[in-house]
Amino acid sequence: TAPLVEGVTPSAQQMSYEDVTATLNQYGKPIVITDVVEDLAEDPVLKDASMWAGEQAALTTEMITYGVIKAGTNVFYANGSNRVGLNTAITLNKQRAVTRALKAQKAQKINKILDGSQNYNTTPIEASYVAVAHTDCESDIRGLAGFVPTAEYGSRMVICAEEIGAVEDVRYVLSPELDPFQAAGKAVGSDGMVADDATNNDVYPILFFGREAFGVVPLKGGNSMTPMVINPGNPSKSDPMGQRGYVSWKCWHAAVILNQSWMARLEVTVTDL
Repeated sequence: TAPLVEGVTPSAQQMSYEDVTATLNQYGKPIVITDVVEDLAEDPVLKDASMWAGEQAALTTEMITYGVIKAGTNVFYANGSNRVGLNTAITLNKQRAVTRALKAQKAQKINKILDGSQNYNTTPIEASYVAVAHTDCESDIRGLAGFVPTAEYGSRMVICAEEIGAVEDVRYVLSPELDPFQAAGKAVGSDGMVADDATNNDVYPILFFGREAFGVVPLKGGNSMTPMVINPGNPSKSDPMGQRGYVSWKCWHAAVILNQSWMARLEVTVTDL
């Protein structure tokens, strides 16, 4: 903030880096295919097994990452001050409370402004944070004032197929894999919230992120994701008649929170439809 002095070069500044450590773990799973299946099945079993192995590998790394970031310490509640008293769905004011806290910590937004277009009923979208949640939350999110579905984005630049829309400066991505804390909320009463066990409300975490809030650490290189295929019909000591084959995958992965203040978990309940 100091003004430059005529003819005087200001002192140079240096960049610095902070290391955040995470421990890589190895994950993987084989799918067995017998010689009978290979010989007699009418379906392309080997091709399908390879496809499902790839999808399982991707889902595994996503769930590991979700488990890490769901444990963040920056927490907001739809009502009250703890999980056991929750009986309220997401509201616009609570979303604003979360984004205000992120902005106060100078968390940078992930997505840039999306312009409107000349097409009928399209809407510009603000530069945004990203929030992820379970698909059960969809009705309550769509009911928030000012919700803009992806179909009305002026620029069709969605984050992924699971993005449903935006509310002010938050874009929402939903997945059925992002499980709630079952029966962790307030005892079931007349509030009309989802409670699978009919005793206590289920609590749904909605995770909000700014840039650089968390990181993932895959092992890069030629062996980062290793698919392996052993066809039936190859005798070995453990399978002398070659009756079994396998399609397998294996990878290394870790996830780590980089800045607790640049992400937040809003815990809510979900309106029972």
